[in-house]
Amino acid sequence: MHRLRAEDARRSRPLRGMRIIEISSYVAAPLSGLTLAQLGADVIRIEPLDGAADRTRWPLADSGTSLYWSGLNKGKRAIEVDLSDERGRRLVGDLIVSGGRRGGMVISNSERHPDLTFEALRARRPDLIHVLLTGRRDGSTAVDYTVQAATGFPQLTGPENSAQPVNHLMPAWDVAAGLYLAVGLLAAERHRLLTGEGQQVRVALEDVALATAGNLGYLAEAQLSGTPRERGGNYVYGSFGRDFTTADGGRLMVVALTPGHWQSLLAATGLTEVVSALASALGVDFAEEEQRFRHRKVLGELLAGWFETRTLAEAESALRATRILWSTYRSFTDLAADGARLLRESPLMAQVRQPGVGSHWAPGSPVVMDGEQSPPGVSPLVGQHTDEVLRAELGLGESDLAMLSETGVIRTHDNERSVA
Repeated sequence: MHRLRAEDARRSRPLRGMRIIEISSYVAAPLSGLTLAQLGADVIRIEPLDGAADRTRWPLADSGTSLYWSGLNKGKRAIEVDLSDERGRRLVGDLIVSGGRRGGMVISNSERHPDLTFEALRARRPDLIHVLLTGRRDGSTAVDYTVQAATGFPQLTGPENSAQPVNHLMPAWDVAAGLYLAVGLLAAERHRLLTGEGQQVRVALEDVALATAGNLGYLAEAQLSGTPRERGGNYVYGSFGRDFTTADGGRLMVVALTPGHWQSLLAATGLTEVVSALASALGVDFAEEEQRFRHRKVLGELLAGWFETRTLAEAESALRATRILWSTYRSFTDLAADGARLLRESPLMAQVRQPGVGSHWAPGSPVVMDGEQSPPGVSPLVGQHTDEVLRAELGLGESDLAMLSETGVIRTHDNERSVA
């Protein structure tokens, strides 16, 4: 693993001294906590007895440990509390409102428990910062996949010759919402620092998707144009870009955004004169991005003929000598197999020895602060820090912890029944 000097660690962990309680599950809220933890915040994850519902979500290691959960909770602390018990919720509430200037912050994706809502907790601490993820603005439920379906993107995703909607494998709205939650918390903390006032921050998953569709022009186009956009497969909308197959079955994605990219692509493939003649015949100028897009299919077929007569290595060699935007298609298995070059040499990655998983390459924070970034941490076991957190943060003694454990209000790693 990366070893940071003390001064480097200070630069890469600017949120050190900030304590955040996380009551969450699945992607968006845990990603928010992970983002803040990797920047130095002390994020304490609240787990119900035996772990939250996402604790065993696929993919799994051979031991049954969730690789998904381990990835989203690196570097956090975890306590195990019976949230169905009023005494357990009281403990969690005590944690949220304690901590002085460094505490009083919570991230949640549920309003299930009335005593842990913003209103209830603000009555105990007026400067509380309560960050809440909802499915829709009105508080009703939704998940990434249903938000995708409701906001139009699956109708434009997938092969050109298919009329079926295609949901994206990557939960983009969960990821974007998680980052918005983190930004919202930091904005609220800045406001509290300046004014002493707390507040609730709410982010709705559906709003994130609608905002993105609006910010990228999709919604304006649908309102102002009478012609629905057609599904484009792997063509880049409004410019020239598509995938190509080589003689030996390799596949690349090639994008020419600028006139310089376009001229470079034609020079690399020896098609400059042919395409110039085509432009003259059509009466267009392919230096214009609009014209490259309008005539993308005939241009694409000309270029496809060149790629189909070259091996992947030959095509890569020709493109590597240019400033064209391109990449070979690789699977996750390819990425893992290529670890000697990509994963081991990337400053983002470091080896982590995760209980239940073993040693593997994992990412730290992609945010580079003054040339330094925080390396990945280890994800906690269920209840791993229960005693530690309650003792240090709430001042509970051994007799208090023993009583809470004996009555089933809390559970520690030593007496947990679940497999982490």
